[in-house]
Amino acid sequence: MCTFDVSCTGCFCWLNLNRGRQKGWRTRRAEREKDESPSEKKSTVPTSDESKPQVDFNSYEDVESPSPPSYLEFLEGEGTDSVYRPEVLETITNTIGDLSQELRTLSVGIHDHPELGFEEKYAHDKLTEFMREHGFEVTPHYASLDTAWRAKFVHGKGGRVLGVNSEMDALPGVGHACGHNLIAAGGVGVALAVKAAMVKHNVNGKIILLGTPAEEGGGGKVLLIQRGTYKEMDLCVMSHPSTGSPRSTTLGSSLALQSISVEYFGHTAHAAAAPWEGQNALDAAHLAYSGVSVLRQQIKPDHRVHGVIEGKDWAPNVIPDYAKLRYYVRAPSWQEVEALRERVKNCFVAAATATSCRYEIHEGLPHYDLKQNTGLGVGYAAAAKQVGLELVPAEARASTDFGNVTYELPSLHPRYAIPTEPNGGNHTPQFTASARTVEAHKAMLEVVKALSLTAFRALDDDAFYAKAREAFEREKSAEKNECPA
Repeated sequence: MCTFDVSCTGCFCWLNLNRGRQKGWRTRRAEREKDESPSEKKSTVPTSDESKPQVDFNSYEDVESPSPPSYLEFLEGEGTDSVYRPEVLETITNTIGDLSQELRTLSVGIHDHPELGFEEKYAHDKLTEFMREHGFEVTPHYASLDTAWRAKFVHGKGGRVLGVNSEMDALPGVGHACGHNLIAAGGVGVALAVKAAMVKHNVNGKIILLGTPAEEGGGGKVLLIQRGTYKEMDLCVMSHPSTGSPRSTTLGSSLALQSISVEYFGHTAHAAAAPWEGQNALDAAHLAYSGVSVLRQQIKPDHRVHGVIEGKDWAPNVIPDYAKLRYYVRAPSWQEVEALRERVKNCFVAAATATSCRYEIHEGLPHYDLKQNTGLGVGYAAAAKQVGLELVPAEARASTDFGNVTYELPSLHPRYAIPTEPNGGNHTPQFTASARTVEAHKAMLEVVKALSLTAFRALDDDAFYAKAREAFEREKSAEKNECPA
């Protein structure tokens, strides 16, 4: 969901995996340990991982990255066994059942017309038409972005504002290998299910469904945040397909990400007759690529740096005068990304110096780590149980611009499993095929039910939303010296 690695989509791991929250967890654990005898102390390591070697992150001198707790343990005793208004879930379930075929047609249509970021014209037109037909006030080409859109529904006066996101973009060469067709239809499903519940159970409020373009590296949500489109929302939700066991879903963080590129400019020469007259831009790119590859040995296990070399008009008998590298730098927190990014840039500069090439470095929009709201997370955990889903832990191996949304307001981004082939995870042709199956559609609908119930509860239950807001403000206050500027 998204700038995701081949092995896994937004593997959004344990709840509260961000640096500020880990400090809070360590404080709470220390307080518990004061009151427990050695025999009463609970392990913070999942049983399935007890045999695995533990990395001593504290041995690093820069930003601390301790091994996090299992989010399942964190949720113990927090109300995940509670059952919230079964009659509302019945309304949501019936609505989703009635809409299933329409949502399936919408999803398949988007899947069969893959479009890259900021080019999602088919998806834009189909989705805006669909929402207009279902009683929403639609603003196409929203916020001066040609393929962004906004659909609004209001019931009664006052109440809170629910934000929902629908992603639409595909990947070059492999189409919807991250399942954004399911994300688009899933966002529509949540908006329509909550609408039906608001009307039937007479809960005042507003729904804002945003069509968010260019998640795959384009930072569409970052641009929408900068243009103020999330300011009216009290909370925001979306969901993302991935690999995993049947009927499983997970919550947790993602890796923060910085895209960075460098262009090298040299001088052409005849590669045989007068190579000494040239400055080889491809050599600069090769040295930079090799330098970053060597750097990987000295970075933390949960940090990632990966990229590609690009060029134009190359020929074996001509010294290349232009080459380009495009990289993604990832780490569990934005502070760690900033530190690692500078080390990568040093490799770029050194290569230019060694080859006497001129260089230009360009940084893309920042993608922050994803902060799942604990209050909303508890509600989702309970709702997932109500619809028969299993909450499971997962590792963070990917990134999403929704992370930036979670810095702005209480937000939730569950991930869920769809049936896939072996070695057919996100960003592979096999996952593209999986994202079109009826089984994937059914898995999406189950998550839509749980997420819709959670979102409706935030509109209906003042105490529930107050806890979500309190968790957000507490997080914001605790990290005021660490949050990105």
